[in-house]
Formats: sequence, structure tokens, C-alpha cells
Amino acid sequence: MSSPEREVPLPPPLRSMWRLCRFGLRHEPRLMLAALAIALVAAVPDALFALWLKLLSDGVQTGDDRLIYAALAGLGVSAALTWFLSVISARVQRRFRDRVTIALESHVARLQARVATIAHHERPDYLDRLAVLRDQVFVLDHMYLSVFTTLGWILRLTITLVLLATISPVLILLALFAIPTLAMAGWRPAVEQAAHERAAAAGRLARHLYVTATTAEPAKEVRVGGVGPRLRRERRAAWDEWYAIVARPRNRSAVWHSLAWIVFGLGYVGAIAYVAEVLRAPAGDVLLVLAAGARLSAYVSATVGEIGFLRGMWIDGARRFTWLEDYVASFDRSADAPAPDRLVDGIRLEHVSFAYPNSDRLALDDVTLRLPAGSVVALVGENGAGKSTLIKLLSKFYRPTSGRILVDDRDLATVSAESWRTRLAGAYQDFYRFELRAGQSIGVGDLPRVEQEPAIVGAVTRAGADAVVSALPRGLDTQLGRSWPEGVEVSFGQWQKVALARGFMRDHPLLLVLDEPTAALDAETEHALFERYAAGARRDTTSGRVTVLVSHRFSTARMADLIVVLNGARVVEVGSHEELMAAGGRYAELYTIQAAGYRSG
Repeated sequence: MSSPEREVPLPPPLRSMWRLCRFGLRHEPRLMLAALAIALVAAVPDALFALWLKLLSDGVQTGDDRLIYAALAGLGVSAALTWFLSVISARVQRRFRDRVTIALESHVARLQARVATIAHHERPDYLDRLAVLRDQVFVLDHMYLSVFTTLGWILRLTITLVLLATISPVLILLALFAIPTLAMAGWRPAVEQAAHERAAAAGRLARHLYVTATTAEPAKEVRVGGVGPRLRRERRAAWDEWYAIVARPRNRSAVWHSLAWIVFGLGYVGAIAYVAEVLRAPAGDVLLVLAAGARLSAYVSATVGEIGFLRGMWIDGARRFTWLEDYVASFDRSADAPAPDRLVDGIRLEHVSFAYPNSDRLALDDVTLRLPAGSVVALVGENGAGKSTLIKLLSKFYRPTSGRILVDDRDLATVSAESWRTRLAGAYQDFYRFELRAGQSIGVGDLPRVEQEPAIVGAVTRAGADAVVSALPRGLDTQLGRSWPEGVEVSFGQWQKVALARGFMRDHPLLLVLDEPTAALDAETEHALFERYAAGARRDTTSGRVTVLVSHRFSTARMADLIVVLNGARVVEVGSHEELMAAGGRYAELYTIQAAGYRSG
């Protein structure tokens, strides 16, 4: 069994490149067309050098001064124009790159934020694609320049072949000897990129181990545990594994690449011999073949190099860029219903099962459950029982593999993710540390009110974080994070209080999820905090809010209206604390064990 998410393959290279070109044309049409036009115009004077050399030779041989002066003028003008246009081209291209890079980065960030689920952050194959895309998006603008440059080299090649054809049409066959090098330009990067794709996991492991060994956050445990030497060894082993995967294709492709150039070199020597010995052409024609053939070699090399860059890096990045667009578009757009204004009946799960992507093991198995409107619900169970998975489904971070979730009588699958999440509030065990000003780090929990101090102060009070804020040098205006100017570092428990306050920013959510957000607090503080908040939630009749609490502390769970006990991905008990204790089942057993532990402690 697998997640219902549809698999989205990498799109074809040419379609990806075309879509990326359309993106650039849509955002910077004038600069893009100007950069392309200058790249093409700059190709003409550069490609005419061989012609001026032939005319100069003819003028010298015939004693034609006008022809000599015309050839010299042509050489001078070509050199000047080539330099001038290259300078102008560089300036226009730099301006185009700067502007389109901003558009590309914003678009990629917006695409990832628009994905309704978080599967792409947890699937290894998608993580590899996104890791490569994140590295490439900052240089993806080079693809446009590489396309312009490639077209410029192709124009140079065309002009050079036309010049050679004026000597003899047979010389056009010299282009056939370049076919192996052009074939290598398409094949070699594809082979090497496929190897990089296979090695991506080892590469990520090597980077992770390097970061672990060299950054501040794990520094204390690395030193106390004495794991530095092991991290170095394992990092080296991961790097060796990465290199072993990519080295063989690199070496094999290098051999074939060299053979392709040997073929072209033989064709070039043969062309010179043909003109000099078979045609008995005059010195000017031989000089043209020598110059044009040499430049043809340079043009072929440059064209092959640019095509290699296009095929190996830029087109590959374009494919991932286009894949992300297709992946976002793959989600069902019929899910556009608005979230209800308030809950009347509550939230129901009907035969809900779920397996994470690329896994056959059910994290939730045939769960049927009703969470009444206005209730406080506690989820309890051992690690791996499915509590956090249930939270993710309720938050619409994933879609059920089977079954459905109803909000009142509306299927959550038909509700817009954006609309649902505007009525959702929460604090999660794997909270993020927003290194902003303290007020902003809390305020982003309700973005429209991110700068409204009364709303932030209210959230701080509900989270019991007043002492944390008052201890900061500048209160809510304090920059969090030691890596920023005037930034301060706070403890893990203080970060957790900030995250909890962020979860309390919305005044009237339909669903409030609290997934072990106070694990760093002592049991008494946690109990007092949630007892106060549960009482406030019951008094709030505006939205019919459902509060779902995950905690390993049964002293906290017992205050809930409804306790849901999960075990082995299934719901095994549902009821109040008194009902479950009277039943003498799994909850009573776990509660008794934990209570005994507290008494003996």
C-alpha cells in the first residue's frame, strides 16, 4: 500500500528548456531579446576573420593595394566589433541575469510553499531532486546565457562552413567529422549526471557529517562524546562512496570524448591535404581553409562545451525546475472549497489508513474516530503508535491512503489547503527556530497580525512565555539568533516557548494541534499551562474549536474531555480519564506505570 500521491517523473529536456525560456521571456522580455540579439550579432565579425585573411593573401599575391587595405580594414573592424560587442553583451547579460535570478528564486520558493502536502520534504527521491535544484537555482540563470552563447557558436559554425563551401562543397563534409564530438556533448553529461543522481544520498551524508563536525550546535556533544575522529572517518567513507559512483562514468566518457576529437582532427588534416594537393588551390584558398578550419575546430569545441554545460547542468536544472512546476500542478485542483466559519458537529475520521511514501507499513490502520466540536482531545500512546501521523493528516500535510476525514459533513479532501490552514493553529515537536526579532518570530503564526503588538502579547501570555520575553535585552524587539548583528541566543526551552506562543497567535482557529510542544518543560509547568489553556478553550464558543494535544505525560492528558489511545497504528481505546481508568485497559496500565514512576522519583 502506498500514499495516493501521484508519481511525477522528470520531464523531457527540450520541453523543460523551452518552458524555462518562456519563463525568462515572460519576466524580462526586453533584456532577454537584447541579450540574444547581441550574442548573435557578435558572432558575425568573429567568424569573418578567415575571409579577411584570404583577401589579404590574395591582395599580396596580386599586388592589389585596395584589396590589401580592404582586408586590413576588415580585420581591424572585426577585431574592434568583436571586443565592443562582447563588452556590451556582458553588461546586458549581467543585468538580465541579476533580474531573472530574483524571479527564479522567488518562483521556486513560491512553488514549494504552494505544495499542499509535505511529502516532497520527506521522500528521499524527491529530496535528492530538490537538493540538486536548490544548488542549481542560484546558477540556473546561466542556462539562458548558455543558450544564447550556443546559438552564437552555431552561427559562427554556419558562416565558417559557407566560407569553406566557396572553396569546394566537399569541404562541408568536414562538419561530419564533428558529429562524434557533438554526440559526446549530449551523451557524456547525461551519463555523468545520472551517476551524480545515484550518488546524491552519499553526497548528502558526507555534507551532513561535515556540518555536524564543524558547526556550533552539535559542538558540545561531539567533543564530550569524542566522536570527532569517527565523524571524519565516516565522512571520508561517504565521500569515497560518492566518488566511486561518479569516477567510473567520468573516466569512461573521457576516453570516448578523446576518440571523438581524434576523428575531427583527422578530418581537419584531410581537408587541408585535399585543398593543397587535390584542388591545387591558390595560397589564399589554402590560408582560408587553414584559418577557417582552425576556427571551425575552436567553434566546434566551444559549441560542444556549451552543449555539454546545457545538457549536464543547465538543462538538468531546468528539468528539475519544470518537474517542480508539474509536481505542484499534479495536486487535485478540485480541492477548492472554503473552510467552514465554525464547527458545529466536529471532525470525524472514517476508516482512515495511511502509509508514508515508499513504505508498505501502515502508520495508521483503519482509524474511525469522532472529535466533537468544542472539545479538548488528548492523543496518547507509545512512540511510533501514530500520534504525530494523525496530527499531520488533520493538518492536511498528507492525504489518507484510504478512508476520509470529515469537517462537520464536508470532506477535508475537497477543502482548499490554504483555506484550511488559515483556520488551523498549532505548535509541533519539531518546531522551527525563526531567527527574526522575537515579536516577528511569534507573529508569523498569524501573518496578517505579525506587527500587531497587542496580538503578540496576548499569544505570549497564553503560552506562559512572559518570563522569556521579559528576560530578552530588548523584549519583543530583540533579534534572536547568535549569528546576526546584536542577536542573542536563547535556550532550547525558551525557543520552545516562543514556538508555543506562535501557535497561539490565532484567536479563533477551528483546529488547534499541540504535538508535544512543551517537552522541554517540567511536568508541573506543562500541566499548569495546558490546564489554563484547556479551560480557556472550553469557554471559547465562537468557533467550536477542536484542540488536539499530544503528550507523553498522563497527568496532562487526563484533563482532556476525550482521550484517544493508539497502539500499533490503531485506536484501541477512547473515553474520558475516569472511563478509561475504570475499563482497566491499556490506558489504565500506562497511567499506573507512569504514576508509580513519579511517586518513586
